[in-house]
Amino acid sequence: MDSQIKKIHQQLVTKQISCTALVQEKLDLLKENTHNTVNSLLDKIALELAVKVDAKIANGEEIGLLEGIPFGIKDVYMVQGTYTTASSDLLKNYKSAYTATAIQKLLDAGAIPLVKENCDSFGHGSSSENTIFGAVKNALNTELVAGGSSGGSAVNVAKDYTVFSIGGDTGGSIRQPAGYNHIYGLKPTYGRISRYGLMAYASSTDCVGPLAKSIEDIRILLNVMSGKDIKDQTTITSTEIKEDSILNNGKVKTIGYFKNFVNNTSIDPKIKADFLATLEKIKEQGITIKELDFFDSDTLVSTYYTLAMAETASNLSRLDGTNYGNRIEGDNLKDTYAITRSENFSEESKRRIVGGNQVLSQGFSDEIYLKALALRDQISDNFDKDFKEVDIILSPVTPNTPPKIGDSLKDPLAMYLSDAYTVGFSLGQLPTLTVPQGTSTGLQITAAKNQEQTLLKFANFLKETI
Repeated sequence: MDSQIKKIHQQLVTKQISCTALVQEKLDLLKENTHNTVNSLLDKIALELAVKVDAKIANGEEIGLLEGIPFGIKDVYMVQGTYTTASSDLLKNYKSAYTATAIQKLLDAGAIPLVKENCDSFGHGSSSENTIFGAVKNALNTELVAGGSSGGSAVNVAKDYTVFSIGGDTGGSIRQPAGYNHIYGLKPTYGRISRYGLMAYASSTDCVGPLAKSIEDIRILLNVMSGKDIKDQTTITSTEIKEDSILNNGKVKTIGYFKNFVNNTSIDPKIKADFLATLEKIKEQGITIKELDFFDSDTLVSTYYTLAMAETASNLSRLDGTNYGNRIEGDNLKDTYAITRSENFSEESKRRIVGGNQVLSQGFSDEIYLKALALRDQISDNFDKDFKEVDIILSPVTPNTPPKIGDSLKDPLAMYLSDAYTVGFSLGQLPTLTVPQGTSTGLQITAAKNQEQTLLKFANFLKETI
């Protein structure tokens, strides 16, 4: 199977390349890049670790599969001693006091961190324009957005500035930019990977996940990062996925798709045509295609954003400049809080905080917030029913191609609607993988909870079929 990780590992072991030279090459590419993917370089740390890997190889010591592999980190993860800004004015000078569990597992495996990557501030956005470091530019066309909120992470992988990157997905923030930049991006089952050390956006849907150029690299990274964590009580036990277990498609017999996604008036005609053509190719392989009913896109987006805004209003209430962050003094404490938050949060973050506080306020919580919670339960029940009938749900990643930089900022509602095909799976806490085939923004493969093996197996089948 294709794997950049395995290829580079072999080159290191056989001394075709040195780890120091590899890391320096990637750092140079990141410094020179004009896609605005970099918030801060971890060059000192990276080169120190690379020297140690080279020393081990020179001494004839065995190195692990991830040892010496350069990677990127979305700038919402704590890495001790590094700037963790969330692409915001509020935290632009904040340094992490500890390291996120998922990142620590990669460091323990010997992977080398190169860069903290540009993203929408606090994950608030679907275009990676809502950032103090300037809009991230699409890897394929610099006039277009990179997608968000993990835009910098997706572009770095697509441009080979990093071998892989770790993004964060709340409502599509790994899957959508992966689709826009033609790479693989996985949102695992909620709780499979610890969220400890990831800045919280919406705690009930936040997921840690990898972006890479191959299915095999996604499998390797998923195995390394998965597992229970005493620091995150939502984590679950999971079994390792073996390479040979995803090489054939024996178990996938029935594929489902949501007819209202395809019949939506807002879907790009070319994306619709390509998606339907993909279904026909799958059908030709003897797999049954089943049409499924689901909630309409407006209901999914409204439910997701009601809950996400409520949770982010609660989570970001701690950021007031008192314990950390860029404090701006006012005439009194209350004034200081107000000025600090109004001056340091972006317009989009303030929009979500105000919206979240509104739906949680007296007189609105019963009418709006509790209704959204009930709808989330109905969405989960719908998925439970669907996965009794199908093995996989296939869908477009987005209804449209990436917009030009600047267009999303003019129309926040259009930005929210770009998440129409991703947020439902987040509400259901299901594993979902973007693959760079089928439509111009890829395809989205979804399986039942904890069925990542089935997901990766079918992704390999698609790669060979379409």
